[in-house]
Amino acid sequence: MRLDIHHETTYRYAATVNHSIQYLRLTPRTDGAQRRLQWQIQSPGRRAVQRDAFGNAVSILTVDQPHQEIRVVVDGQVETQDTPLGLIAHESAVPPVAFALATPLTEADDAVRALSSAHLQAGVAEEASLMRLSEDILAKVRYLTGSTDVHSTAIQALAQGQGVCQDHAHLFIACCRAAGIPARYVSGYLFTGDSSGHLASHAWAEAWVENGTGSGWYSVDITHARPADAQTVRLAVGRDYMDASPVRGARRGGGEEKLSVLVQVGQQ
Repeated sequence: MRLDIHHETTYRYAATVNHSIQYLRLTPRTDGAQRRLQWQIQSPGRRAVQRDAFGNAVSILTVDQPHQEIRVVVDGQVETQDTPLGLIAHESAVPPVAFALATPLTEADDAVRALSSAHLQAGVAEEASLMRLSEDILAKVRYLTGSTDVHSTAIQALAQGQGVCQDHAHLFIACCRAAGIPARYVSGYLFTGDSSGHLASHAWAEAWVENGTGSGWYSVDITHARPADAQTVRLAVGRDYMDASPVRGARRGGGEEKLSVLVQVGQQ
């Protein structure tokens, strides 16, 4: 598939900001079965590009002039296809085993461990069992926009029974790690095929699988209880949302802020 992507992120501040720095993980990865055909980022200030330990392209945006708004606009085209054999090769300085360690957002309690053990054997990741876990998560944590925030944990999402794609991904990761299976968070886009092309940025997860065909990351779109396929575009991976968030930063001054995000994904 050839997907056209337009993504606007705008921060507006109640007072003047004297200095801000943003880390932009807004450039699609080149692993898996996708490739960038065109891609550009527009923003104020200065940008320096580097690659982090997880293999993500990170643009460090610095704005030194007084401002009350930052607007970042991304436009581009990505060609995607289903991953051959369903597994994505590991391309990172961080070994897969490092993704078996819990983070504050993916810690497990008794309820999470019970959900994990209902579907996963210790240290064994199979595609069928991972999909059953995904289906159960979706049944237990109803998708509800605005029900959580970026600091919500896997434990909280399961306890309250509702969340968004980020929470589904964190709970899936927490269950995998509770079973000793490496798992990681993926941020990106999803093409839904609707006429508007509007949707929020998407998130899903990957588990490390070793089987007769080889080893690699198996991508699961938990929110739709299906393997992540050519309708998804991968931006960044990490241990959890904090490592892979598309835009994250800090500022000096500004007071209250308002964030607006517009994402459009269409097929050429």
